[in-house]
Amino acid sequence: MRAESNEVHPAGREWLVEQRYRAVLEVLDGAPVTEVALRYGVARQSVYTWKAKYAAAGLEGLKEHSRRPGTTPTKISAEVEALICKLRRSHPRWGARRIEYELGRNGCPDKVPSRVTVHRVLTRNGLVRAQAQQHRRKYKRWQREAPMHLWQLDLVGGVFLAAGRECKLLTCIDDHSRFAIMAKVLTVPSGRAVADAFVEAMRVYGVPSEVLTDNGKQFTGRFTKPRPAEVLFERVCRENGITARLTKPYSPTTTGKVERLHKTLRHELLDIVGPFPDLASAQAAIDAWLYAYNHSRPHQALDMATPASLFRPNQSGPIGVIAPDAAQAETVVPQPPQPAPEQPPQASGEQPGMHAQHAAPAVEFDTVISASGVLNVIPSVQRIRMGAARAGQRARVWANDTDIHIVVDGQLVKTTASHLSPADLATLRMRGARPAGPSPQPGTAALPAAGAPFEVERTVDVHGGTNLAGHRLKIGRDLVGTQVTLRFDAGLVHVIADAKVVKTLPTPWLAGQRVRVNGSRLVTAELPPAAVGPVSVQRRVPDDGVVMVTRQRLRVGRAHAGKTVTIFVEDTHFRVVYEGQELAIHPRKEQRQVARWRAHASQRHVETA
Repeated sequence: MRAESNEVHPAGREWLVEQRYRAVLEVLDGAPVTEVALRYGVARQSVYTWKAKYAAAGLEGLKEHSRRPGTTPTKISAEVEALICKLRRSHPRWGARRIEYELGRNGCPDKVPSRVTVHRVLTRNGLVRAQAQQHRRKYKRWQREAPMHLWQLDLVGGVFLAAGRECKLLTCIDDHSRFAIMAKVLTVPSGRAVADAFVEAMRVYGVPSEVLTDNGKQFTGRFTKPRPAEVLFERVCRENGITARLTKPYSPTTTGKVERLHKTLRHELLDIVGPFPDLASAQAAIDAWLYAYNHSRPHQALDMATPASLFRPNQSGPIGVIAPDAAQAETVVPQPPQPAPEQPPQASGEQPGMHAQHAAPAVEFDTVISASGVLNVIPSVQRIRMGAARAGQRARVWANDTDIHIVVDGQLVKTTASHLSPADLATLRMRGARPAGPSPQPGTAALPAAGAPFEVERTVDVHGGTNLAGHRLKIGRDLVGTQVTLRFDAGLVHVIADAKVVKTLPTPWLAGQRVRVNGSRLVTAELPPAAVGPVSVQRRVPDDGVVMVTRQRLRVGRAHAGKTVTIFVEDTHFRVVYEGQELAIHPRKEQRQVARWRAHASQRHVETA
């Protein structure tokens, strides 16, 4: 241990005084200070200090004394320290910076302490919870230069009503000022509801230059199957000149400002108040909290300024805001660009799929199917695969802007949708195509009037649906492999099977949208009656005699192993029937939907030749 060390064990204090006393006596006897310091292992300055203290106070001056100052002029008073602790206990989420700000705003009995001093007071009184050091940020912070340049929008859940229903919350925040534009409670977070709330906010504050959202289906249709589409929110942005920006998938830090708003709202309101009585009460409470957030609550990222002090709405924004048409559906499927038709387009009230009039007259021409089995109408526009078996055959092509019919040896062999525009038909006429006669397909020569109902035959595929004019129509797995009649009338699709209407669905396209439906025909009969009775499924009984329906085990009996039974799914029970004879009745425990309708063949009961 070095002689000048400040940390001296109490048992060695007397020895330390004696050592210093001997060093001083050697210097007083004439020994050089440098040699004495070297011999005792200390600096020369220490020896001079010991000598001066001995001359002033004797042996008492060689003892260790506290170096604590006698007075602390900058020490905060006990009243201020008690006020700091009181603010922390009243507001557990307030940190040292917020408490410093509140002391300066509401008046402090003494000089306002610094943030570091406030943190030391909290630590000294056990009001700071120790936590692990957070990792260094892996992203770069950014901010727009002025308000109204960028809005961040997002949907979040967690708004519960007393009835047990959970509502969604559409939030929007200004990127520059952190001003919360809106927090709208939505019972159903549909694209229509999101677009309406967004338009309402623009009418109040103006039109922003850009918006930033995640890749939710209410904000973008880039992931819509089978092809990308424009959703209503994107249409509102396009019509108002707003640049719609999207985050990288699975990257919530890009919209970190609105995500941080969600955390604050949850901790300060939603987790405290609990379920709201109704929707109006929830919206009123959130609006009140939002006003305090914008006008009263200081923001640390803004150097303790309030968002309202930095936000400047765009006064010219509400003029020219284009609200979505209430009659328009939520999704608008974009069509490929085509030259202007020679005749005026269909009126909005026309029934899609049935063409009241063609944009250009049909043409006919003769061609030869190539060696690869492909018929080239216009190679750069449309090529039709006919199959290698028809290679080299001569075919007559009847084409307009809706349908193309292929006739070989006087027989209609194929009909497909046309991708030709009026300009393409004009190109065919320049290449020698002649004006076409009646359509080779029966039933299409006389086209119905606008808005008239029509029918089309389709077979339900293994996924329980069918493709129709580029759209996917989900019919149901109970009709897999069944040929059904689809009747389109007034925006509805009636699914007819076995002379009964088994389902009614909305049309997969928009009202007034021009689509092409192959094989359509006029409606010649009235709509058949709807099917009544319970849903029935088929199951092949295994060796143990137990079948499964809607995840419920039904015991039929081992005596019926290998039989294919029909199970009627009633509201309260299941009825097991085989060849008209009722085998068993089982109570229905849960109201799950039927997922499998047909029976799977058992390998043990398949007869071998």
